[in-house]
Amino acid sequence: MNEFRIFTGNSNPGLATKICRYLAVPLGDAKVKTFSDGEIQIEVRENVRAKDIFVIQSTCCPVNDNLVELLLMIDGFRRSSAQRITAVIPYYGYARQDKKVAPRVPISAKLVANLLTMAGANRVITMDLHAGQIQGFFDIPVDNLFAAPVILDYIKTIFKDNLVIVSPDAGGVERARAFAKRLSAGLAIIDKRRDAPNQAKAMAVIGDVSNKIAIILDDMVDTAGTLTEAADALSKHGAVEIHACCSHAVLSGPAIDRIKNSSLRSVVVSDTIPLRAEALNCDKFKVLTISKLIGEAIIRSHRGDSVTSLFV
Repeated sequence: MNEFRIFTGNSNPGLATKICRYLAVPLGDAKVKTFSDGEIQIEVRENVRAKDIFVIQSTCCPVNDNLVELLLMIDGFRRSSAQRITAVIPYYGYARQDKKVAPRVPISAKLVANLLTMAGANRVITMDLHAGQIQGFFDIPVDNLFAAPVILDYIKTIFKDNLVIVSPDAGGVERARAFAKRLSAGLAIIDKRRDAPNQAKAMAVIGDVSNKIAIILDDMVDTAGTLTEAADALSKHGAVEIHACCSHAVLSGPAIDRIKNSSLRSVVVSDTIPLRAEALNCDKFKVLTISKLIGEAIIRSHRGDSVTSLFV
C-alpha cells in the first residue's frame, strides 16, 4: 500500500475523499492554488519517487482551469521521478468534439489525449466517455468504466415493474437496449432533431410508453434541452411517470431551471461532477456515488489485477 498515492486537484475533492475512504488510504498532500494573474501553481508536499501515482481530476467547469491543473500535476509528478502516473478523469471534458463535423474545426478530444500523454500520463481511468472511439485517441492504456452497475442497482431498488427505458436520441440506443434487457423492461427511442448546438427538439416517440414509468437514459445532461424535450414528448404519449438517469451532471446555462419546470419527477446523476448549489437545493436531483467503482479500478490497476468485472 505504501507504493501508491492518490492526489486530487480542485475539480472534485469530495469524490477523491470518498475514494480514499473506500481504499482506507490518506489523500496525498499537494497544494494547488492560483496566482493573482490566474496562473496555476502546483506543489507536491511529499516524496513520490518510485511511487504509483493516481491523480483524480474531472475536467468539468471551469473546464480549461481543471484541465491545466491536471496537466501541471502530471508534469510535476513526472519531474519528481514517479514510477507510474495514472490520470483518473471521472468526467472527460471536450469529449463531444470527437470528429470533424464541419470544415476547419479541431478534433478537441484528440488534442486533449495528446496533451495528457505528452504531460507524462502512463494510463487513464475515465467513466462513460461520450464516444467510445476516444479510447483510440490515446497511445497509452485507457480504462473506460461505466456507471451502469450503480444506476441499475438504483433502478431495481426504486422501480419494480411497468418500466420502459428511453433513449433520447439514436446514438444512445445501444446503451438503452442494454439497460432494458437487464431490467426486463420495454424500450423506446426519441426521434430528436437538433437545429443548433445545445438546442434540441424532440419530434416523435418510437415505442410504447403509454401508462408506463419512463426512464430516460443518457451519458450526460448539459443544458437539459434534450431531457426536457424528451420528457414533454413522453408525457404527450401517455407516460405516467418520467425520470432520467445520467452519468455526468454538467448542468450548464438554463439546465436547472428547465428541469425544475419540466415534467421530470427525478433526475439521477453520479458524482463524477460536483453538483452546483442550485441543483443541491432542488429535490428532483438524486446523486449516486461511483467512488467504490473507481476505487476498485485504482487498486486493481495498482496490483495488476483484471478490471473486466467492473465493466459488467
